[in-house]
Amino acid sequence: MQVTNLTHQNIDSSSILDRAKGRGSSILGIITSNPKIAIGVGVVAFFVLIALAAPLLTPYDPNATIVTGSLPPSPIHIFGTTGLGQDMFAQIVYGARVSLTVGFVAAIGSTALQVLFGLTSAYFGSLVDEVLSLLINVFLVLPGLPLAIVLASLASANAASKNEFVIALVLLFTSWSYGARVLRAQTLSLREREYVAAARAIGESSLRIIFAEILPNEVALVASTFVGTFVYAVGAEVALEFLGLGDTSKASWGVILYWAQNNAVLIVGKWWQFVPAGLCVAVLCASLAFINIGIDELANPRLRSEKMAKVLKRKKDIEGVLDEHHQ
Repeated sequence: MQVTNLTHQNIDSSSILDRAKGRGSSILGIITSNPKIAIGVGVVAFFVLIALAAPLLTPYDPNATIVTGSLPPSPIHIFGTTGLGQDMFAQIVYGARVSLTVGFVAAIGSTALQVLFGLTSAYFGSLVDEVLSLLINVFLVLPGLPLAIVLASLASANAASKNEFVIALVLLFTSWSYGARVLRAQTLSLREREYVAAARAIGESSLRIIFAEILPNEVALVASTFVGTFVYAVGAEVALEFLGLGDTSKASWGVILYWAQNNAVLIVGKWWQFVPAGLCVAVLCASLAFINIGIDELANPRLRSEKMAKVLKRKKDIEGVLDEHHQ
């Protein structure tokens, strides 16, 4: 289950756009208004560019045997080669495509379900809320990753189902309930606001009120749940591939770790067969966590005030030290 930093008691989505004013376009303003978001987006963009430019970065096919046996890093093979003589750098850059694609597809699909179930459940209430809340609660009590392992195991029994898109669907299916619950709680308070009542009074349709009046005021929460799901999906995809539940004949970060474990490379000291892939997963997930923390700081008024208080206290301490030095 993904973890999001934002809670429904402390959402101020409009503040994010306010912080972006005067910084060019709103998206660029949001990114540059917080160092954590800027760092996180920069790292994620780097991995995206690496994945897109994979054919330009290496001449090798990631699945082709180009040498005999496993070779350590060298100027020719900067990340060394696998036990089957495949270029590790080629596997890393092409493997980035798989992990990012699975993470993005799962996060987009899961966020769409979160918005659909969370907002409609809270807005319509009554029987609709009871049915959808029951469905959300059922998925909420099911452990996400163990359920994903079971479903991926069932899918992997059929060779045709062992691919990254099946894994993405499994992760989408097991990661939407927590975000839906948080969005439902937020919508329960927003549906009683004056602008929602005014929209009802002039005869606006329920769908337009939900998606044009309520949803824009939850943009910070939706963004945070999207990023949190992305983190979960990337980590879970690697875990499932590591367990051999994906297509082990296709290069990906999880498959790299799967073959490294199968060949006991840690025992024999061939660190280059697992360290680069492990670092890529760690750095990507850390950058996504930075984005999530940054969104929280922009959207949560209490965190902003606490941060400003720390800055003022640090400034006061520095001024005190300087005064003592001059005296």
